[in-house]
Parts: sequence; structure tokens; C-alpha cells
Amino acid sequence: MSASVDPNQYIVKHEPYYEAVGDEIALYEAAYSARMPMMLKGPTGCGKSRFVEHMAWRLKRPLITVACNEDMTASDLVGRFLLDKDGTKWQDGPLATAARIGAICYLDEVVEARQDTTVVIHPLTDHRRSLPLDKKGELIEAHPDFQLVISYNPGYQSLMKDLKQSTKQRFGALDFDYPREAIEVAIVAKESGVDEKTAAKLVQIAHRARNLKGHGLDEGISTRLLVYAGQLIGKGIAPHAACTMTMVTPLTDDPDMRDTLNAAVQTFFG
Repeated sequence: MSASVDPNQYIVKHEPYYEAVGDEIALYEAAYSARMPMMLKGPTGCGKSRFVEHMAWRLKRPLITVACNEDMTASDLVGRFLLDKDGTKWQDGPLATAARIGAICYLDEVVEARQDTTVVIHPLTDHRRSLPLDKKGELIEAHPDFQLVISYNPGYQSLMKDLKQSTKQRFGALDFDYPREAIEVAIVAKESGVDEKTAAKLVQIAHRARNLKGHGLDEGISTRLLVYAGQLIGKGIAPHAACTMTMVTPLTDDPDMRDTLNAAVQTFFG
């Protein structure tokens, strides 16, 4: 039953490494103290999810993360009746669980969900702070510590995939982007274990690729992919092969664009 959910299972027990790039930590802490719903906007792999994990750890709050997708229904978020040997029983969804136990509920890439699904969050993001369980005939009053956080990549937004204004204007928002060069080098070195010289080369390759966004690439090379490349190099893989595997092949199938990216790799790793 929902009442027996142990919040401790959702506690982030170890500090997730996060390198601040501005005043986002102080801003988020202020937003949480007001229990303001928050929206994190930025490109793929720039640290949005890591930031939420870090803040949940910092605030000592349980964190329930939902990876949104186009097949997700309102019942997947809120809950549903299930059949078992004893008959039917209600099973809370992650949003209902978070509201009951006072967790931070993080809806990752929320625009991937259908708009008729995302409207279920509306009562939790205004003065009501409640979640109606229509199928069950129950109204959950959100725990005082509950907060809703959503993220999305504005680079992918279109007429078919964007948040309604009625949803957007329920949130405070923080913009995220790839870190400044020195910070990104430090992140790649720390996360992958490579030396700073190698990390700097990886970051330089990424900068060249990011300049191609909108000119043949839908997305630039993310900080996450740089860490992957560094991890392979740390395992003894030749840098050029590591970069091709993590920073070229995943990004594009276009032969000319791959040649361009491989030329950037060749420039720094020979």
C-alpha cells in the first residue's frame, strides 16, 4: 500500500559530482524553500539530471525520477488499479508517491509525453498543491516538502512537441548549457579519470562539433559523451578510436559529417 512506502529508498545517499557554472545552486535552493515548481531547460547531456540529483542530495530529500516518453499515460504517472489473487488493489504512480512522501519528483524530457498526460501535473503546480485520483475517488494533498521539477531540450521543440503556455507558466525556470571551457575540462577529467591535457583536447573537439549545430548536426557533442570518450581512453583504448566510438558514430550517419568530425579528432589526437 502507498502508506507503507519507505521514503529512504529514494534518498540520494552519496554526493553526485556537480560543478556549478553560475548561481544555479542558490537559485534552486531559494525555489525549493518556496516549493516553487521548477523547469530546467538545456541541450542533451549538459548536466540537468545530475543537477537535480545533486540538489536532492544537498537538500536531503527523496528523489523520484520519471523518464518521459510518448507512450506514457496519465495512469503511468498517477496510478492505476491492478488485479491480483485477492482482487483489485490501487497502485500509486511515481507522481502520487512523490506527493505523498514529500519527494522531489523529476519528470525528465517532459515534452516527450503527450500533452493530455502532462495536464495531470497542473493541480500540483499552483496554489492547490493537490493531485486528484479520479479513478479512486481520492484527492492527495501534497506533502509540505513535495516539489515538482521538469526538464526539456528547447532545441527539439516543435509545434508538435512543446509545452503549452498553460503548463510553462506554472514553473520557475533555469537555463542550462554546456559549461565554460575550463569548467568542462575539470568535469571531464574528474568524471573520466583522464589527465587535464587529454580532457582539454576532448573539449576542443566538442567545441568544433557544437559550431556545426544547425549546419548538419541536430545536436553538438554533449559533456556526457566527452566523459564516455575519456573513460575509454582510461581503459587503454586509442584516443582516435575512443572518440570515433563515443563522439562521432552516435551523433550522425551522414558520411560527410562523420568525415568532418573525424578530421577534428585527427587534429587533436593524430
